Amino acid sequence: MSAFADMNIAGTNGSSRSGRVTNAIAMASRRTGVDFEYLLGQAKIESGLNPSARASTSSATGLYQFVDQSWLAVVNDHGAEYGLDWASDAISKGNNGRYYVSDPDLRKQIMDLRNHPETASVMAAEHASDNKTYLEKRLGREAEPADLYMAHFLGVGGAAKFLAANDSTPNAAAASLFPSAARANRSIFFDRQGNARSFADIRANFAAKLDKSVQGASVQYANVPIPSGWSLPEGSKAVQPADYVRIETERLASQVSAVDTNKPQPATARLAYLMLATFGR
Repeated sequence: MSAFADMNIAGTNGSSRSGRVTNAIAMASRRTGVDFEYLLGQAKIESGLNPSARASTSSATGLYQFVDQSWLAVVNDHGAEYGLDWASDAISKGNNGRYYVSDPDLRKQIMDLRNHPETASVMAAEHASDNKTYLEKRLGREAEPADLYMAHFLGVGGAAKFLAANDSTPNAAAASLFPSAARANRSIFFDRQGNARSFADIRANFAAKLDKSVQGASVQYANVPIPSGWSLPEGSKAVQPADYVRIETERLASQVSAVDTNKPQPATARLAYLMLATFGR
């Protein structure tokens, strides 16, 4: 994922979409225990809460700007927990360490889930939770929101290296330890006069950026309840209301062109199921 991608955002945030997105983030926070304001702030920075956002310089897509490999990795690791076992089962890891899906149509369906607010939010939350566990084990302290965003920016291994250096020598120049990242993100590692920023300065800037992104956000979303009539089996994170699946399947099928109406639509049915199995939307 790219923390400060060159975004090509289409459209504007309508109130209906914005409400759905915020509630999806709140539900993801509730399911995983990851801080709501962190998840909201990250989505605002990455995409402006636009589920259809796409970066012009990479494969980064969706609310959280997952690049292809990061998305396949998190779905592979956590998809089955949310009714996406069909997706995680289709993902393989090559000898080179890269994830792939052999079926091109199935791969497209999996990648398109990045634009589904509920799925993107819960996968981002699980990814942040994994990063939090890793960082706390490496650093011997609690990982704060700025630390999680550093993991989003540098990768969790890079973040652990950065934060360890920050804890020991906060005033040292960070660019010397991360020359490649500094070249690709000069405005983060250097000020306008070209002076190298310290570890402490960069982390403080990340924290300030997150804080600014959630100013004025309503905390009521942090306690969004599961709607009445939905059941949540003990030990399960998935919600699977059959009536909602039927309704959503019919709605999606109605959008298929007349040319395709006589053809079977297993992908549409499967997509409707996974969307609703995740959060019942």
